[in-house]
Amino acid sequence: MVQPWVWIAFSAFIILLLIVDLKLVMRKPHKINTKEAAWYSAGWISLGLLFTAVIYWWQGSLAAGEYLAGYLIEKSLSMDNVFLWAVLFSYFKVPKEFQHKVLFWGIFGALVLRVIFIFGGIALIENVHWIIYIFGGFLLYTAYKIFKSDITEANPDNNRIFKCVRKMIPQTEGYREDNFFVRENGKKIATPLLTVLIIIELTDVIFAVDSIPAILAVSRNEFIIISSNAFAILGLRALYFLLADMKDRFIYLNEGLGIILAFVGIKFQICDLYEIPIWISLCFIALILIGSILLSLRQTSKTELDKS
Repeated sequence: MVQPWVWIAFSAFIILLLIVDLKLVMRKPHKINTKEAAWYSAGWISLGLLFTAVIYWWQGSLAAGEYLAGYLIEKSLSMDNVFLWAVLFSYFKVPKEFQHKVLFWGIFGALVLRVIFIFGGIALIENVHWIIYIFGGFLLYTAYKIFKSDITEANPDNNRIFKCVRKMIPQTEGYREDNFFVRENGKKIATPLLTVLIIIELTDVIFAVDSIPAILAVSRNEFIIISSNAFAILGLRALYFLLADMKDRFIYLNEGLGIILAFVGIKFQICDLYEIPIWISLCFIALILIGSILLSLRQTSKTELDKS
């Protein structure tokens, strides 16, 4: 049982990180270059990985393994978020210097929603045990859909969320710096930046439907799940600015994510018969994620050489 003061201290730490990011790192809107994004990504990833040592010191090696597996699952599944953001920002022609603010509030909302989903999911499993088979089946179906899909071909025009938001919220014709609302002719009116934020928030809910059951397959400890989710999500902004322009290079990423989801779906289905050791889960997830990225880079580099 995690003491209330631990939750308070952890929440305060996460809020502090968000404040530092918004008020110090991005106190002035600007275009984030690759070098800056690389440093930010390295910092966030290092922070997330270093927290494994805290979990190990506090709760032992098994809990540390669960945290690391959860972190890798969330980080890998969040790659689709990164590439979807690239599609949305490109479609809406959001200036580079305004993108960080949208992602900041998008990720803040995602953290709040994930906490609700995690507590709800754990309560559901504890009270209705057979729901794990539903989760497992859903993950297997989602694995197949992801394996066969291509996020880079997503079209917001075909998105029902996009159509509903544009219909329900009147907005200005163009952007008004990095404002979500402006006052025109005595009326407060939304800008297209708000539409982008709403779509990012709602699509994250859809992604969470996949990632939360997946992480519940490796741990039922609320603190481990929430902390691994939090650190994985906090670094997504920096990862976006680092990888957004490389989305066409990761040609095998969806296949890798599909295999990872299929693995955790099977883990759910057989959990009452055999509990797969956490170190096997950790090694498998890391191997598939790294392998799909390296194979993608190798293949696209070879293709570019053949063209030249």
